[in-house]
Amino acid sequence: MTAPAVATIAVGARTSGRRLRRRDARLVPVAAVAWIAAGAFTVHAGMSGTVAAPLWISAAASIVTAIVFRRPSSGAARTRAVAVVAGVSLAVAAAVATNIAAAEPDRARVASAEIAGGRALSVEATVVGKIERGAAGWRFDAVIERLTYGDTVIVAPVPVLIRTTDVPDGLDLGARVRLPATAWRAEAGQRAVLIVDAASTPELISPPGGVLAGASALRRGLTDVTEGLPDPGGGLIGGLAVGDTSAVAADLDDAMKASSLSHLTAVSGANCALVVGIAFGIAALCGARRGIRVIIGLSALAAFVVLVSPEPSVVRAAAMAAIAMLGVLLGRAGAGLSLLGAAVILLLILDPWLAWSLGFALSVAATAALLVGAGPIADGLARWMPRPLALGLSVPLAAQLACGPLIVLIAPQVSLYGVIANVLAAPAAPVGTVLGLAACVTAGIPLVGAGLAALAWLPSAWIAGTALTISAIPGNAVWWPEGLGGLIALVVVSLALTVLILRTRRRWRIAAGLVLVCTVAVGLGLGPVSDIAERARLPAAWSIAACDIGQGDAVVIRSADQTAVIDTGPDPAALGACLDTLGVRRLDLLVLTHFDHDHDGGSSALAGRVATVLHGPTGAPDDEPTLRRLADGGARLVPTTAGMTGRLGNASWRVLWPRKDTAAGNDGSVVVDITGPDVPTALFLGDLSASGQQRMAAQANLRASYAVVKVSHHGSADQDPNLYARLHATVALVSVGQNTYGHPRAETLTMLSALGARIDRTDQEGLVVLWREGDALRVWREKQPP
Repeated sequence: MTAPAVATIAVGARTSGRRLRRRDARLVPVAAVAWIAAGAFTVHAGMSGTVAAPLWISAAASIVTAIVFRRPSSGAARTRAVAVVAGVSLAVAAAVATNIAAAEPDRARVASAEIAGGRALSVEATVVGKIERGAAGWRFDAVIERLTYGDTVIVAPVPVLIRTTDVPDGLDLGARVRLPATAWRAEAGQRAVLIVDAASTPELISPPGGVLAGASALRRGLTDVTEGLPDPGGGLIGGLAVGDTSAVAADLDDAMKASSLSHLTAVSGANCALVVGIAFGIAALCGARRGIRVIIGLSALAAFVVLVSPEPSVVRAAAMAAIAMLGVLLGRAGAGLSLLGAAVILLLILDPWLAWSLGFALSVAATAALLVGAGPIADGLARWMPRPLALGLSVPLAAQLACGPLIVLIAPQVSLYGVIANVLAAPAAPVGTVLGLAACVTAGIPLVGAGLAALAWLPSAWIAGTALTISAIPGNAVWWPEGLGGLIALVVVSLALTVLILRTRRRWRIAAGLVLVCTVAVGLGLGPVSDIAERARLPAAWSIAACDIGQGDAVVIRSADQTAVIDTGPDPAALGACLDTLGVRRLDLLVLTHFDHDHDGGSSALAGRVATVLHGPTGAPDDEPTLRRLADGGARLVPTTAGMTGRLGNASWRVLWPRKDTAAGNDGSVVVDITGPDVPTALFLGDLSASGQQRMAAQANLRASYAVVKVSHHGSADQDPNLYARLHATVALVSVGQNTYGHPRAETLTMLSALGARIDRTDQEGLVVLWREGDALRVWREKQPP
């Protein structure tokens, strides 16, 4: 073949590739319209029925226009292309609106239920999501079968989110439950119509049946065969294999998040692709035709979805995996983006509420980044390093650049070593997943399941060790502004970094370099320099400090030369940053009111730094490891009951609750009051419910008044107004962060204001410190409230 012929073929290939990429992106605007329509119509559901018909008519008109402009001229071709895209986009928007309009009557009936003021409800529902342990107990998605209050009965199958402090044995996907509860309306745009808070442990009406019962048995079998394996690797096997994180210790969970490895314990497209790939491979080895391989692969995928629970996030991951496999099957290098666009469109039509799901956005962003960005990033990195290393770094780097801006919406920090952690964990993740799945399927076979679980422990232990090591490196995560501003800022930085990596024009690289230099300068100004300035601003005489640690409690008390902390919040890094700002190095006393993650999750930051730990009753299996970690650091553990007293510098403290026979949980929270010449008289209520507050007040020797009261349970609606009226508090401290619970509730804030208390909230004011100055109570706030 001559050189000109080779050049012609090369040019033709490049031109064809460009045309293919252009065709590949044609569904992107349609997917964007679907996303915008779903986001708008789910928030304004009442208008969806009104706009559906005009959208269908407009879509039909656009399609007719496309048919009319079929003349072979360039102008007509462009008009026809625009009309086709417009028609398809309008049809997709119309389909989204139609689906929402069809669901709206039942959703409106349930949303209009008279539930205000904590009204007692009776709820019957079917579990449709994974049972997950959260910061304040357990939570799961369900579909209401029957909602009863007074003489009113509502029967409408709408989605709700159920939260409970305890769950009955046998509760799993497909089970039916009955529970007494209170409820409040979810925010517009959310799939769940109501957030249901169980007043007691739900009653199991019937366990899962059919294939769901079999899947539940397999998951329990995996838990059984991994139970005796050493931690932290043993607890991670279920997460890698089937997304079951119930055995993952709190410190490992925090480490996985801090090192950007938490996606390994969430069922994702990678898990689904492994399952389909293995099924395809086995079928191919057996000589099956392409059609048979497709059927076997899809069957394996369906079985896997049932095994790990077909909740929305899993169905989404399965759809992405099926699309990726279809792209490979078709042998079209450029088909990936088109198939991803088609999947987004289809999923948003079927489930418009995905538009407000951060998990869905992360899934789409990561998949798009791998399809579009991984290759060019690998080419750019290959200029400075060996090609294999560049390929290995390009995948996690592309995913982090795409997903980082979204992640700051829920965790305002950027992991600096996340790419390295993912590169180190990458070889072990598929091995641990496959061996864990094999152990799950064979758990009932003597020795086989246990043996496979033991083999799965090796890669799991490697991943756990990687997470714990990377998260412990100083500076692993840096603070980043939260909210929309933080998202936009990180998008700009991510684009600048991408421009520097890719082969781009010199002036673009100079502009990108300036963006990164400015980012570093601002970071130094808001980081170390800001810390010094913050310490200089902090009143030297402070005695009570409510740390801004997100959704949780962490209050520091100082008297003379001694310091105590009441609860640690959910995040060790946030607690450590607060203590650094306050200049606290060692603690004389730590009070763990109870063992919900939003109260003890940051305790690893205090290991080796605290002398004595007062703690409430233990209940869950992971309560003891928290205490053991503190004891290993030299702390003396003291189980706490009402009547205990002690000194902190010049101040004295008393334990008012719990009694010896009080069960663990919110109503077993340790309640402490403290007073002294340099400490305002203060009462800390933990997470007591209204009934718990009533029992405590009936038995405790409360003071006539308090300068400060730490409002129970982050300002939830479950409060006893009579208790707060009796306390006569000057300041009501609400330790709260971004949350889906509606904390602090409007009725609680109204009640506190009506009683004359000044309300200070950490979510609006940041760090709040108080101190006594003569007979006056002084308050300093990091930020001015809105």
